Amino acid sequence: QVQLVESGGGLVQAGGSLRLSCVASGRTFSRFAMGWFRQAPGKEREFVAGIMWSGNRATYADSIQGRFVISRDNTNSILYLQMNSLKPEDTAVYYCASGGRPYGLGNTRAEFAYWGQGTQVTVSS
Repeated sequence: QVQLVESGGGLVQAGGSLRLSCVASGRTFSRFAMGWFRQAPGKEREFVAGIMWSGNRATYADSIQGRFVISRDNTNSILYLQMNSLKPEDTAVYYCASGGRPYGLGNTRAEFAYWGQGTQVTVSS
């Protein structure tokens, strides 16, 4: 059974930074693409960033390009999202996601099949 547990959310002022973590268990982490999504109140869940199974390639949404960095530690089964230069519009619940099939690229929403419970990120102006 795949389990994804996020942590690292919180309240931060605009311009600040946070690092989100996601600990995965239940299968071989290094074989699957991973990603981060977010959902703001009243909006649909949107793709933020994805990383392929090996960690060699990452994909980012235009809205966070250049500010956020996704990375993974395949030895310890942890996914990260370093968020810099945060803006109030980044306020949302952030979800960790895992690919449904092995050896994915992590660049399309459709390939993600498993989700964590989310962690709240609030950016004040």
